[in-house]
Amino acid sequence: MTKIGIIRHGRTTWNVERRAQGSSDIPLDENGMEEAVKLAERLSSEEWNLIYASPLARAKQTAEYIAAKLGNLPIQFDERLKEVDGGQIEGTTEAERLKKWGADWRELDLGIEKTEAVIKRGQLFFEELIKKHPEKNILIVSHGMFISHFLRQVVPHLEMKDALRNTSISTIVKGEKGWDCDLYNCTRHL
Repeated sequence: MTKIGIIRHGRTTWNVERRAQGSSDIPLDENGMEEAVKLAERLSSEEWNLIYASPLARAKQTAEYIAAKLGNLPIQFDERLKEVDGGQIEGTTEAERLKKWGADWRELDLGIEKTEAVIKRGQLFFEELIKKHPEKNILIVSHGMFISHFLRQVVPHLEMKDALRNTSISTIVKGEKGWDCDLYNCTRHL
């Protein structure tokens, strides 16, 4: 049976400041590193075969902590796992966006990556992953918005009520009727 663990990266200073990160290459802050260590410890009691990760620093660092704790599992970095490109809003807070573009800023073309493009790259990645690694337990380290789009496509019946927390893990497994989520947004390691 194929099992996929999907992890959101650890905390960054921009998470604390509530700045749009998008494809900006922001590293983990000290708390984010501690979160990644705790997650790695939790995962060390489970069986995982390989890790894929976004090459952005915050996901890369999270994956490296996990890989080291799991006996130096190899990490394969894939551009398709990057966060949704935020265009002109990257680095800004909601208050700054309101001041600069007004209350309807979401309606403006500010260069934000289109949902369809995110879904397409996620689907291509997923199809390739499943074909290349059947019957494996695979960890994916990525970003909140990307993971949300990804899960909606793979497990459309999943109710995602809460925003994904830093270092949360969600696991999906392939059953007779397709993919199902058996763990969502779990941070019990924290």
